[in-house]
Amino acid sequence: MDTNNVSVTEMEQFVARFATLHGSEEAFVDSRLPGHRRFKVNLVGMGVVEATDNPDLRPNIPLPAKGFNLGMIQAEKGNGAALHAHETEEVFMPLIGPWEVYWSTDDGEKSITLEPFDSISVPQGVYRGFRHVGEGKGTLLTIIGGPEAGRVDWHPDVTSAATDSGLVRDEAGDLRVSA
Repeated sequence: MDTNNVSVTEMEQFVARFATLHGSEEAFVDSRLPGHRRFKVNLVGMGVVEATDNPDLRPNIPLPAKGFNLGMIQAEKGNGAALHAHETEEVFMPLIGPWEVYWSTDDGEKSITLEPFDSISVPQGVYRGFRHVGEGKGTLLTIIGGPEAGRVDWHPDVTSAATDSGLVRDEAGDLRVSA
């Protein structure tokens, strides 16, 4: 492709149309836990998805992620991600509805509620979670640093509960259904 003369047709292959996005409800080990049901969409890059063999989780824009991974989460009220940490920073921006970002401290759980288009960058290593606190279905934009985003580090309480739900991670950190 001549990058100085990209046609509309060529550029169209790098567009993700909201109406036709693909994703999955089982991208992470906490996906079956009450309060953590959500739909994960990878826009650019795979991020920290654990269901790496799920074709619905392939990036909607087929560009390699260089320095970041861009995705979205959709969830009904009260649902989102369980406590987890990353090797990189993670940015959240609600697009639809308010979302609560919460994190673990020595003094207990703390939280901040973000309204649409507010943003937060959670430092690496902080056990954080998020949940939609508005009515109906909310949408959250997520950006994870990279280019190698690493794997999710789940809080020990989450991995124990996930095993009981039938989802586990193998030695490589990929999602598997337990026997």
